[in-house]
This record gives sequence, structure tokens and C-alpha cells, in this order.
Amino acid sequence: MVWSNGVDTAGRARQGGVFLMITSVLEFRARKGLAPIGMVSAHTHWEAALLAESAVDCVLVGDSLATVIDGEATTFSATPEIMARHTAAVARGLGAAGGRRLLVADFPFLAARRGTAHAVEVAALLLRAGAQAVKIEGVDGHADVIAHLVQSGVPVMGHLGLTPQTVHALGGYKVQGKTAAAADDLLRQARALEAAGVFGMVLECVPAAVATELTAAVSVPTIGIGAGAGCDGQVLVMTDLLGLTPGRRPRFVREFARAGEAARAGLAAFATATAARTFPAAEESY
Repeated sequence: MVWSNGVDTAGRARQGGVFLMITSVLEFRARKGLAPIGMVSAHTHWEAALLAESAVDCVLVGDSLATVIDGEATTFSATPEIMARHTAAVARGLGAAGGRRLLVADFPFLAARRGTAHAVEVAALLLRAGAQAVKIEGVDGHADVIAHLVQSGVPVMGHLGLTPQTVHALGGYKVQGKTAAAADDLLRQARALEAAGVFGMVLECVPAAVATELTAAVSVPTIGIGAGAGCDGQVLVMTDLLGLTPGRRPRFVREFARAGEAARAGLAAFATATAARTFPAAEESY
């Protein structure tokens, strides 16, 4: 069943029976208040190849690669060059499988705080690597940089709430906006981002009621992560949602697959077959 606004009962935008993934920032903005936006954060070519075959709307190359890929405690080590390399890998994975859709890349730690000239250089690096937009955490102290990038033709997505690049100032990975004053300040920041020209914003670890209020208050789509179901869409890190991340996972993560269990079973089976000399078999040998 397809509703008159082109959205089916599963919440996907459709046209002529074909799912419509988001391929531009204009399409992203147009989804405000319509079908919820599904966004996945990926860092590698193989993840992108899988995403290209999925109904996920758009992809984020997150600076979470520092923690997910490299095992760092923070995202600080994700330099512009590292972000560009992973962005290029994801762009190739999406393109090789014909899975073209909006690709956003994270601005690295402090890259927006070194002035507009440096920000333009970093944005150019990421867009040349294959991104169509960048995501910048926070707004206070660099609203002018965001506005300059937007006016220069670089689409910018904002990010409020728990901003991992300021984890030390926040006192750790904690829910933000829990008090009335803190919620009001988040609303102020959201309006400042909107005024700077962002085409959307991520809300991370924000009480659901606050995120719903912020979503209603701004004209651009909000993407939640640990911010309840009232946002215009949701984002998760791919390894988290596939069950591939070891150790304790955040409360907001739902494992939609048990790929980690399958991987452990496969490794055990390989070790057993190798020890028993049942691998390789004749048909696997030359």
C-alpha cells in the first residue's frame, strides 16, 4: 500500500514501486515530516558494498572510525587525511555496487575551530574523496565557519547533544539536555545551526521529549541516535547494528543481526577443520 504522499506502510519513500534512496541534500531536506530517514555510519569498502544493496537512505562516514576501527578511546585521532581515505573507500563501495546515495563525512576534531580557510581546505579534501556533504559537531564558536562553508557551496549537517569531540568538556559520554535550562540551550543551538544554513542535524543522546520538541522547532530534518523516535530519522554505526561490536554497547544500540556470533562460529569451525586436516578438501585444492 502506498499513501498519497508517496510513502508506503513500511515508512519507505516509493515511486513506481521502487524504493527511493536519498541521493542529494535537496532530497534529504524534502523528507522532513514524511518517511523517516534511515542513515548508517560506515567506514569501509565492504560495509559500503552491503549498504549499496540495502534500502538504507543515506550513509555517514563517521569519525567514530577512530574508536570502531582503531580501538581508540576517543575520536580525536581521526585526522582529515584519515577521514578522506575512509570516505573514498566508502564512496567506491557504494559506486561499485550501483548504490548511489547521499554520502556525508564527519569533520575531524577541531577542524572547524582553525578558521574558515582551514575549514574550506578540509571540506575540499572530503568532497574530493567522494562525500557530498560534511557533518560538523556543535555550533558555539564556529557558527561563522558553518555559514561560510554553506555559502561556499558545501552542504553542512549539524550535530548537537552528546558531541564526542567535546567529551572531556562534557565530563564523559552522558545524556545532554536533561534539565529545562539545558534543553533550552539545545534549542538555541539548533536554531543557530538552522540560521547558519545546515540541511539537517544529528541529535545524539538527548531525552526523547526534548528531541521531539527540537524536531518540531526546526525546518530541517533531525536524525536521532539515542534521541527517541520523534526525530525525522535514525542513525546507527553499522558494526553496532550488525552485532559486530565487542564489549558493552550503549543503551540506544539495537542489534538487528547477530553477525558477531556467526563470525565467532565461523572462526572456530575454520580452526577445527584446519587442525583436523579436513580443510582444504580436494575440491578446494589445485
